[in-house]
Amino acid sequence: MKFIAVDVETANADLASICQIGIVTFSDQQVTDTWQTLINPEDEFDPFNILIHGITEEMVANAPIFPKFVDRIYSELGNQIVASHMPFDRIALGRALDKYNLPPLECTWLDSARVARRAWTQFAYSGYSLANLAKEQGISFSHHIAAEDARASGEIILKAIEETGISLDEWLERITKPIFPSTSSTVKITRDGNPEGHLFGETVVFTGALTMPRATAADIAANAGCQVDPSVTQRTTMLVVGNQDIRRLAGHEKSSKHRKAEEFIARGQKTRILCEDDFMRIVKL
Repeated sequence: MKFIAVDVETANADLASICQIGIVTFSDQQVTDTWQTLINPEDEFDPFNILIHGITEEMVANAPIFPKFVDRIYSELGNQIVASHMPFDRIALGRALDKYNLPPLECTWLDSARVARRAWTQFAYSGYSLANLAKEQGISFSHHIAAEDARASGEIILKAIEETGISLDEWLERITKPIFPSTSSTVKITRDGNPEGHLFGETVVFTGALTMPRATAADIAANAGCQVDPSVTQRTTMLVVGNQDIRRLAGHEKSSKHRKAEEFIARGQKTRILCEDDFMRIVKL
């Protein structure tokens, strides 16, 4: 598994005014190369930007301009999976290339913020800044230093891969889907169980964000013998909760299906609540 993380700092509000770039290479789940350099943006420095990153016009006065580094940028990032936190660094590189009439960078972008919002759903709608995520995940870094920000972005992706079991390539697909896929469609999925399946007689309902399309999960369950229903009823024997939703239960609202299953269990109904991973292990026995 290999990907590249990139971050830039700018001289002012114009994203084309790149004054520092950091590129960090991750191979086999660890940092294998780090490169950082100052760049003369040929532009004015806004005091606000200086306050953030500490880079001044005097510091870059003798630094090369962006085109001097473009061959290395193409070489390191071209045709690679390139991670950045939020779209600003991606846009900044594109704007700098346009500024000097240079060809666009051909790569596959992976936004670590979008990964984090799906990996840890407590950050689905807030709290997914690079600094906050790094703090929550125990990642030490010096903020607003390009290579450090790039490394933190890459380590967030590694943490997400480790905790969710979703591979790097699968994350490229997952970030294009809604944060909570189960709420993106009102289509009710039902299946009749295969009478020859080892779970025939079980009735399963799915809830939460699964790592696969709901229809695919239903097909797998039905092939193993399960009747698949769209909602929890008195005949439900298993409620399968998406892995991400299991992780966010403490202090967060459970789905209506989850709460309803717990109500039935409290009344003596034999319904088992399972996470997606455990259920998939059972159906593949």
